[in-house]
Amino acid sequence: MRKNSIGIGLTGLGVIGGGTVKVLLGKPEALARSTGSQLVLKRVVEIDTTKHGAMGIPRNLFTTKFSDLLNDPDIDIIIELIGGEHPAFEYIQDALTHSKHVVTANKEVMSKHWSELLSLARKHNVALRYEASVGGGIPLIAPFQEDLIANDISAIYAIVNGTTNYILTQMAKEGTDFAVALKQAQELGYAEADPSKDIDGVDAAYKLAILATIAFGTEITPDKVYNEGISRLQARDFRYAKELGYAIKLLAIAKRTDNSIEARVHPVFIPEDFLLAKVDGVYNAIDVEGDLVGKLIFYGQGAGPSATSSAVIADIVSIAQDINRGTITLPKLPSAKGRTVKPMSEIETRYYMRMNVADKPGVLAQISRVLGDHNISISSVIQKERDPSTQLAEIVIMTHRAREKAVQQALEETQHLAVVKEISNFVRVEA
Repeated sequence: MRKNSIGIGLTGLGVIGGGTVKVLLGKPEALARSTGSQLVLKRVVEIDTTKHGAMGIPRNLFTTKFSDLLNDPDIDIIIELIGGEHPAFEYIQDALTHSKHVVTANKEVMSKHWSELLSLARKHNVALRYEASVGGGIPLIAPFQEDLIANDISAIYAIVNGTTNYILTQMAKEGTDFAVALKQAQELGYAEADPSKDIDGVDAAYKLAILATIAFGTEITPDKVYNEGISRLQARDFRYAKELGYAIKLLAIAKRTDNSIEARVHPVFIPEDFLLAKVDGVYNAIDVEGDLVGKLIFYGQGAGPSATSSAVIADIVSIAQDINRGTITLPKLPSAKGRTVKPMSEIETRYYMRMNVADKPGVLAQISRVLGDHNISISSVIQKERDPSTQLAEIVIMTHRAREKAVQQALEETQHLAVVKEISNFVRVEA
């Protein structure tokens, strides 16, 4: 039976929450046409009640207690936008238990507590939607769950963190060092005061865990996703990458082979003619490979109030439409059995290595011997810079495909060679 109005409660009136409220209050007629009901903002949980003036929210809608949303019978949908794991996890739990539909943009909570929350939603016959948790305004969750349902997904290559992509773009195009590019990102509002979750790859790992779980039908929590950040990269790595025909991106990679799944986040050399290599600034892009559709690219703004609120509103509208149809779309639980996440030590790829070594004959022979002892074949070696005053030279080595465990062991042994001053960096190569 169609409802004349559908009540909404919101917690988290930050950038994304403010953007969501702006749409709810600014487009009532358009939203009513889409849902068949008026979407009415009933309550907003916010300690700072002075925010009502800037956003046009009536003062009487503000409360400091989340329980006021739970106990209001006129609230059908609760929007959680406070971020972080706690108390957001508990808020979502309580909302589902009180038979409230939930919309969230919280990638940390969804990636860590996937099964528990989806099972709870099914138990109480309510919807739990989280389109905004990955990719901001790029439609991803719904296409994976609906449009690509007939496909066996074999691989995902994704740029899903706008902060790191902006930093890497600046380092590549302007030749700036990491610290300078990070400071610029902070000044422009692209990076937080504490950017660690972004630059260490943690944020991307949360998002990859969600995408890989949906794509492969096996629950993959963030602790199973290898993650490595971008702080080791230097401007010269980008110069050398360009000379070799590559770009450097922080990629979230998930691959399935039979019953084995790779799930990893780290900087990657990718050929500069690949589409992902051309994704710059704060934009996101997700490359998906399916057996029926082949290769697909999803591209767009991965963050910001407008883009992310677009995804939040889309989830609200979908739930409102379901309410009026009298049939709630319950979340699907992972169903594939027997699939395991491959340890990072077992993955195979190519590698870029940059070293400072003694500038004298026989150095390369010693390094080649160590690599060869671990079945690592060298594709090319280039001497990049020489310093006569220190008698040191910088060399760049590109390998053929090798196993991660062997590469790590070889690097450890190489570091202890008398002729090797420093292993300055190594980056995995996807081609």
